[in-house]
Amino acid sequence: MVKIWQFAVTGWLGCVGVTAVSVNPAFAQLTPDNSLGSERSQVIPFDQKNDIIDGGAARGANLFHSFQDFNVSDGRGVYFANPQGITNIFSRVTGGNSSNIFGRLGVDGAANLFLLNPNGIVFGQNAQLDIQGSFLGTTANSLVFANGIEFSATNPQAPSLLNINVPVGLQFGSQPGSITSHSLRSNSKLSIQNSNIFTPCINALS
Repeated sequence: MVKIWQFAVTGWLGCVGVTAVSVNPAFAQLTPDNSLGSERSQVIPFDQKNDIIDGGAARGANLFHSFQDFNVSDGRGVYFANPQGITNIFSRVTGGNSSNIFGRLGVDGAANLFLLNPNGIVFGQNAQLDIQGSFLGTTANSLVFANGIEFSATNPQAPSLLNINVPVGLQFGSQPGSITSHSLRSNSKLSIQNSNIFTPCINALS
């Protein structure tokens, strides 16, 4: 049964998952797909331990990225570039694998970060979020916007050139993956309540 989860993008963003995901240490790293055409996401090595994600499709104050695989290995950092005027960064994973976040995931700026992977998201023991804004990780199939536009991981297309505001909901398939965290601590700002993860304004979570 298809579900729509409605949420307000004001002070917090949430994450949803329902089924089990196993942790597999052998995985591909960051592999952009070709669904954005000439606006394809670009992975640029910054130094020996960090990569910058650049490019993407800018639509007003929103920036869209699309990946075949999206993983952050232990001991590495991956940061999304935050161009001037961008307040929301949307990233989807269109391949068939879950995303393993074992290192540091961040934004080089104050934009909110959305990570969409229907196959699941796993945060390892050493996972860190370095994000000044808010973070939403979800195993929904797509983000749904007020004007009916969807940013879909299962039916990937380039985002419309029409005006796109913040999303009003998430559309789930019949068997969404789970979100699993092995890095939670009692004093952490990252908390799981039932199957939801809330991460408002996290910076250097460890």
